[in-house]
Amino acid sequence: MPAPHPKEFRDDVVAIARRGEAPVKQIAKDFGISESCLRNWMRAADVEDGAKPGVSAAESVELREARRRVRLLEQENEVLRRAAAHFAQAHLPGK
Repeated sequence: MPAPHPKEFRDDVVAIARRGEAPVKQIAKDFGISESCLRNWMRAADVEDGAKPGVSAAESVELREARRRVRLLEQENEVLRRAAAHFAQAHLPGK
């Protein structure tokens, strides 16, 4: 897999493509990237700018961290629930 292009490069190429002075295919060729790559960058930039609906990169990171935190809290809750059940069984009469 090739190394990712720097954000500044992506932003510059998207800005040039948005001007519409040349076809996207030609711009992609001139910068040595695939047309689909450039279209993906343009779509992501539209979402980031709020021009199109979708989840921005910052929101995606925040959502991923929240899901990770929820998963950890659910695991901790399960451990505490099992520990409480274990200690409740230990204090029953007849044991």
